[in-house]
Amino acid sequence: MSKGRIEAFSDGVLAIIITIMVLELKVPHDGALSGLTPLIPKFLSYILSFIFLGIYWNNHHHLWQAAKEVNGMVLWANLHLLFWLSLIPFVTAWMGENNFSKVPVAFYGGVLWFSSMAYYLLTRALLILHGEKSVLASALGKDVKGLASLYIYTAAIPLAIVDPRIALVLYIIVAIMWLVPDRRIENTLKR
Repeated sequence: MSKGRIEAFSDGVLAIIITIMVLELKVPHDGALSGLTPLIPKFLSYILSFIFLGIYWNNHHHLWQAAKEVNGMVLWANLHLLFWLSLIPFVTAWMGENNFSKVPVAFYGGVLWFSSMAYYLLTRALLILHGEKSVLASALGKDVKGLASLYIYTAAIPLAIVDPRIALVLYIIVAIMWLVPDRRIENTLKR
């Protein structure tokens, strides 16, 4: 099967997710600058989630550059990823609305963990389809950053109950890890 429709559908879903997230930021009724103060936790949550969604979009885009085709297993794996990403606006709003309290921060981490696992499963489904000697397999390599992200989220979720600030720092570390450009796929495709 062609990969064009899955790319277009995924881009559309991610655009809707970001739109929903920004609509959760309500305009203050106070015209003074101080009216923005209560929005700071919501805005910080939005920034973090926007960065994560941008990272997923960027990596998803690169993944499809290396993929040649899709099958039913890949379609379901991609839908699984989109499901978890679609929950980001909910946990973002919950976390921001409750000033980064323990349970919302832990649930935020849970959604990040499941999103990361879903992306990992998507890459595995593509590798099964394309084979171990494919350009895609060569480009993905051992996926050290993907596995490290899962381990960090696994640690961060229970730590959110101890101190949400620790979990938030770990979430930010994962985001920083992924903001450093990952050139595996680009470099492999150039060869």
